[in-house]
Amino acid sequence: MMKMLLVASCLAVLALIGCSSSQIKYTQDEIKDYPVEIQEHIIKGEVVPGMTPTQVRYAWGAPDEVRLSTSVDGRPQELWTYSSTMGMFKTRLTFIDGKLTSIVSSEPGRVK
Repeated sequence: MMKMLLVASCLAVLALIGCSSSQIKYTQDEIKDYPVEIQEHIIKGEVVPGMTPTQVRYAWGAPDEVRLSTSVDGRPQELWTYSSTMGMFKTRLTFIDGKLTSIVSSEPGRVK
């Protein structure tokens, strides 16, 4: 009986961790000056090319990893990685000149 209680508790904690990514990461006042289309993406938890790093943080929260690199044409770029709760899937975002330029994900349905 004690093992079942322990397993149930662990599953509940994992479920809560999985739900934490859907928590609101911004206030309406923080996004009010963005274009309506960007506000809608943030509210839906979506990221799209052209968003700034701040807008992506509002939509998805902080990345699990950030690396600085250089693009093919020599411009500085930021590479952000988001990992799923169990670490099975990764989504990589590339920012060049302060704008999201690329979204690559191994998670089904993550990128539309």
